[in-house]
Amino acid sequence: MTTRRRLLQAAGIGLPALALSACAGGGAFGSRDPFTLGVASGEPVGDGFVIWTRLAPDGPAPVEPVAVDWVVAEDERLTRIAAQGRFTATADDAHSVHVEVRNLLPDRWYWYRFTAGGAASLVGRARTMPVPGAAMPRLALALASCQRWEQGYYAAWADVVAQHHDLVVFTGDYIYERTAVKGVVRRNPLTEALDLAGYRSRYALYKRDPQLQAAHAAMPWIVTWDDHEVANDYAGDQSEGRADPTRFRARRAAAYRAFWEHMPLSPFRRPVGPDMSLYRAFAFGDLVAMQVLDDRQYRDPQACPALGRGGSRVVAAADCPDLANPARTMLGAPQEAWIGAQLRRSAARWNLVVQQTLVAPFNRATPAAPRWWTDGWDGYPAARDRLLADIGGSGAANPLILGGDMHAFFVADTMRRADGPVIATEVVASSISSLGEPMSAWAKYRAANPQLRFIDSDRRGYARIVLGRDGADITLRSVADIASPGSAVADLARFRVEAGRPGAIAG
Repeated sequence: MTTRRRLLQAAGIGLPALALSACAGGGAFGSRDPFTLGVASGEPVGDGFVIWTRLAPDGPAPVEPVAVDWVVAEDERLTRIAAQGRFTATADDAHSVHVEVRNLLPDRWYWYRFTAGGAASLVGRARTMPVPGAAMPRLALALASCQRWEQGYYAAWADVVAQHHDLVVFTGDYIYERTAVKGVVRRNPLTEALDLAGYRSRYALYKRDPQLQAAHAAMPWIVTWDDHEVANDYAGDQSEGRADPTRFRARRAAAYRAFWEHMPLSPFRRPVGPDMSLYRAFAFGDLVAMQVLDDRQYRDPQACPALGRGGSRVVAAADCPDLANPARTMLGAPQEAWIGAQLRRSAARWNLVVQQTLVAPFNRATPAAPRWWTDGWDGYPAARDRLLADIGGSGAANPLILGGDMHAFFVADTMRRADGPVIATEVVASSISSLGEPMSAWAKYRAANPQLRFIDSDRRGYARIVLGRDGADITLRSVADIASPGSAVADLARFRVEAGRPGAIAG
């Protein structure tokens, strides 16, 4: 049976699910499977990628270091070995394994597997990209975010596997630190994550989902975070409840460590206390340059919070003069300078700016009396203007802005000024499972937002984006029923962006 068919089975597509790990008896773990959280790959470049797993057997966790052997091969039977080695997994890092595999051939699929203590993991699939500047005719990516475990099943991930993508771009809210009390589809037994053990438990719960595991095993992921990997609406060193900054930084350190432990990220990105470098750039042949931003770690607190609190709310522009403060930032000065430099030097056919939310303005009132949500870019308009000035003034070809967070699908023509030229087409994917505001509440805002070509907050799903030499095809894929793990997934809307012509064309 091919690896791809096993992945489809595990994701619940057409056939009964199979176990995601194959565990040989005996050895250090006895009959227990240490690979209950699956495998993953990420950070694809021209000569390699990162492969990941974490040893998490049911029952007592290992305490001592564990030797984990890994192999990367050119075939799914793992007979043509391309690279192999041994990694020592330690309790300090929750026995997570991060192997940066290099010196592979460019622009091809590889297969990989881990073994430890007599047990073998699922065989995962990863790929290298064309080296920078090499001809690349096509790239298919899945854009996704916001997968609150208890509010829905992950049929969207099963569809991502079935639709043949080259990679996943995930823009944050992989976990939620709190458990939802509304719209609960499956029971989450965990209390709020406040420390390292709590965040580790959260990731372990999510990562045991077979459809999520299958999506990780099928293709590489490029990830960033948003707020719920730490706490709702946090901004830099400030929590929503304005906790003592020293105490909150300790919580942020725990959350950042757990994020790194559970993502296919380089070992060199391991956080140092409450600090972790996550913004970075990728180049895929001559077709795509991708800049991945971090708009949480370095931002200023939200403007005009409710009395005695931090976090966000919707405010009238006339009542919140701090919105216009030009010094306020979402990215921090070093990251702002970095993204500008990246765009100016890009020679790629398409330039993808990956960030967490919606960049285009979204007025939640009327043109005469606008109201803005302060947690998004609407709460940092001067910072947004600097970002769009860099995108528009850099000369970078065919910019696309990708985001999530909104629990809604958006397609937008993004401009610096309402009467100015379109700078970039923007695509925001709805949530995988997290519930959103009803469309009935948002439909009345359409007249105040002509730059928004499409909005739908009632449906969950992801965006499929296929980039080619002449254009980008955008398909919004919608889950029929998040309460069903076997739900159908269908096209909700389609758009095209022609190379050299910013703006989305419906069709």
